[in-house]
Amino acid sequence: MTEQELFSITGHKCIPVICGPTASGKTDFAIRIALENNGEICCCDSMQIYKTLSVGTAKPTEEEQKKVPHHLIDLVAPDESFNVASYLEKAYEAIEDILSRGKLPVFCGGTGQYVSALYKGISFDDAPVDRELEEELYARAERDGIDELYKRLETLDPEGASKIHPNNTKRVVHTLALCLSLGKTTNEIHQESLKEGARYPFRLFCIDWPREELYARINRRVDLMMEQGILEEARWLYDQHLDKNITAMQAIGYKEFFPYFEQRCSLEESIEKLKQHTRNYAKRQLTWFRHLDGICWVSHENLTEYTPKL
Repeated sequence: MTEQELFSITGHKCIPVICGPTASGKTDFAIRIALENNGEICCCDSMQIYKTLSVGTAKPTEEEQKKVPHHLIDLVAPDESFNVASYLEKAYEAIEDILSRGKLPVFCGGTGQYVSALYKGISFDDAPVDRELEEELYARAERDGIDELYKRLETLDPEGASKIHPNNTKRVVHTLALCLSLGKTTNEIHQESLKEGARYPFRLFCIDWPREELYARINRRVDLMMEQGILEEARWLYDQHLDKNITAMQAIGYKEFFPYFEQRCSLEESIEKLKQHTRNYAKRQLTWFRHLDGICWVSHENLTEYTPKL
């Protein structure tokens, strides 16, 4: 049975993807949509895939997960590798499982790369990275610094290099390894990855808030996270002594407390830094979603009444 035939079982015309900036109310909205459409929720968040990290990632609570089954959370440990290709593999497995039971997958999350990969149908099948080469480049960066590798990337892929900060070792190394592995620029690889199109008829719904109201919600969420134990969660992660370059260690909600643990700043300063970084992240999320075609913007004022046609 093809993807389209499998999808037709639900009687719906599209798979909704509820996206938007952090603290915009995605979870409540997605739960309502799932309940109204015999659906189950698939998380679309690059941090909620980590086990143990719950408060700082705003993972759905036990009560919320009891209302509607949730998928694609707690997939890997914080020190395990996971990327967009890994997410797509798990996402398609979840979609097939949910559809096979006659239910509707409802995606919910704010990770732009995950949302775009689903919506545009990005394929990573033809873009394998030579892992031995990547490890070799990592070792060279640790030994000699990242400058030489970044200059090499600029020579091979000037456009791709311009989108990466020279000090972002992880992205510089991965992108250079990808270009060397395939003998192509990142733009050429990206264009080839879109050739097959989306596997399913996804439709994007993005929650929109006035900026100042959204920022106030973010500040309140951080205060609530403090009450819920984010500091203890950050301390646990810090005490794992993981490589500082891995994704979990760079996550907003945790890295802001590391200077406090090292007695390099006060707790109040860490909290304010977390609020600031989260507001900045929300701004980047909105910029990402505004560049996606065909997105349906849902006003915060209509969240409790709006019923999308699926």
